[in-house]
Amino acid sequence: MNTRIEKDNLGEHEIPSEVYWGIHTSRAIANFNISDYKVSPILIKALAMVKLACCIANYELKYFDKIIAEAIIKSCEEIIEGQFPDQFPIDAMQGGAGTSTNMNMNEVIANRALEILGYERGQYEIINPIGHCNLHQSTNDVYPTALKIASILQIRQLSEAIAGLQGALQKKEHDFADIMTIGRTEMQDAVPITLGGQFSSFSEAIARDRWRTFKCEERLRTVNIGGTAVGTGLTAPQNYIFLVIEKLRQITNLGLTRAETLLDQTANADVFVEVSGILNAHGTNLIKIADDLRLLHFLREIKLPSVQTGSSIMPGKVNPVITEATISVGLKVNSNTQLIANCASRGSLQINEFLPLIAFAILETIELLTNTDKMLEKHVSGIEANPEMCRKYFENNEMLITAFLPEIGYEKAEEIIDEYQNTPKQNFREFLQSKLGSDMVSNVLSPGNLMSLGFREKYNGEKG
Repeated sequence: MNTRIEKDNLGEHEIPSEVYWGIHTSRAIANFNISDYKVSPILIKALAMVKLACCIANYELKYFDKIIAEAIIKSCEEIIEGQFPDQFPIDAMQGGAGTSTNMNMNEVIANRALEILGYERGQYEIINPIGHCNLHQSTNDVYPTALKIASILQIRQLSEAIAGLQGALQKKEHDFADIMTIGRTEMQDAVPITLGGQFSSFSEAIARDRWRTFKCEERLRTVNIGGTAVGTGLTAPQNYIFLVIEKLRQITNLGLTRAETLLDQTANADVFVEVSGILNAHGTNLIKIADDLRLLHFLREIKLPSVQTGSSIMPGKVNPVITEATISVGLKVNSNTQLIANCASRGSLQINEFLPLIAFAILETIELLTNTDKMLEKHVSGIEANPEMCRKYFENNEMLITAFLPEIGYEKAEEIIDEYQNTPKQNFREFLQSKLGSDMVSNVLSPGNLMSLGFREKYNGEKG
């Protein structure tokens, strides 16, 4: 294998000639041979956007000549487009607050730019990973800035996926609006509701998630680019600090703003705790909804789509695997939320050393939720109601009597229940009709009456 020799303050290192990365990346590959997890492609894209903004700002302020600037710009643009994905091989489980990922990016940009200009890779006297690609920067301002950009880009995709799931649930709410069934509390029969009403509780929860997730972008727009090592802007010219945020806004088309106190945004990662908490609320709602769908399917009130054979030994068995996968994702999101909080709390003084783990966890959370929402939207769209089973639960349930309290009072209701329980069993609705008349029963047990917000008039037309 052909190699080139690169040097750093620790010594020399052989680098495969065909790769764009350099000695810093090579050392990180050797040091962090921990997992199969790699740095997220969306974070790589966002980091290249940051590097592009920095390069343009430095060029406009005459720190680069045009030839070097154009080569670096083209290199950044190629990475943003998704080229060279195999040139970012570092394990996501890494120490150093993101320095390995930052240097990986600097080296790839520099060597690709050298190639564009017709030079050999490693000729850093022409274009240097640190002297050019990292000029007026530090890992401590470019990495958290890139993470916020990556999170915003992914959250926009998540918002679309949540909207799709919300729409699917709302359609079922409408389709099942006239199907009466029995509501349940503490796993016991309670009062009558519609199946559509049950689905409305799902769609409203997801609607809140959609709004909350949309608001996450506001939390993430404040960045610390220009703060360099600790947030003081040391070694960066002031006109660069003001210009680079403008260039970054133009490149990302996001409403980014430079933090009022860069020391704060460099040292503290609590914004990721806040955002992950919002994402956790969505994961929690997904668990609740998926559990309820499983239970309604078990009760035969609805039929979940059959998507795969459920058993290797029991012929014909079909399990609710989509809802189970949804619950699994929700639990993973729950655990990631705790992980992010722990990482944020472990930052020391002017830096958070555990940003790479925060990055891995929060970007994984967003991706998992996005894919799960799409999966669940498709599944929900195929749900069918079982009106016969719903009617059976509804009409044979003694809890129907609760709906008649405004008409007959508690004592009369108790008398009816006592009599019913001491007589041969029959359909409870028919028993009510024999005691209260079919007109009263039909009116009180109509979907419109049962799902209205309280009662306004008694069955006989008198004011309630």
